[in-house]
Amino acid sequence: MTENTNKTIKKRYNRVSFFYDSMDRMMKDKWRKNLLKDVKGTVLEVGIGTGKNLSFYPEGIQLTGIDFSPKMLEKAVEKVKSLDLPFPVTLNEMDIQQMDFPNDSFDYVISTCVFCSVPDPVKGLKELKRVCRPDGKIIMLEHMRSENELLGKLMDIANPVPVSIWGANINRKTLENIEKAGLTIEENEELFHTIVRKLKLVPMKNP
Repeated sequence: MTENTNKTIKKRYNRVSFFYDSMDRMMKDKWRKNLLKDVKGTVLEVGIGTGKNLSFYPEGIQLTGIDFSPKMLEKAVEKVKSLDLPFPVTLNEMDIQQMDFPNDSFDYVISTCVFCSVPDPVKGLKELKRVCRPDGKIIMLEHMRSENELLGKLMDIANPVPVSIWGANINRKTLENIEKAGLTIEENEELFHTIVRKLKLVPMKNP
């Protein structure tokens, strides 16, 4: 089931890769810049997509980016070539639900607008926890279901439309999924009502 869903969503993201940047404008540049300004060391960006975040990273980091859509990655490769980035970048086609990295590989793990489309979001979040070092941080800029009862129900009704177009759910209960994955929320900043949030998570590991 999950494998078929993966294939379907991958096809949809491949299809929209050519105009995805224009679709992604709801996530403001100032939010991205604020999200990434303090990262350092080894950094993993999951669902790097077309590379919208590349120009907002500080110098001196070592950045690895993954995405399961080869067409989206092609756009990210083009951006890396066109930008004079002050840090090395490695890009890999990879599924966030089953990453190839060893445990405790990264100081920071970043996601922006990713967990709306991961078929099994709890499994993906557990993978973030696994590859982040115990003293590291997971930082997310994500949209999710509104906590307003009426608006939340309207998002439920409208959800099949964006899912069918590019595979993104607008009604994911991401805060609940984070808790199910065993992650602790250290910071929770509302950027656009309760729909868009900046989250900083602590990857509490079992002793």
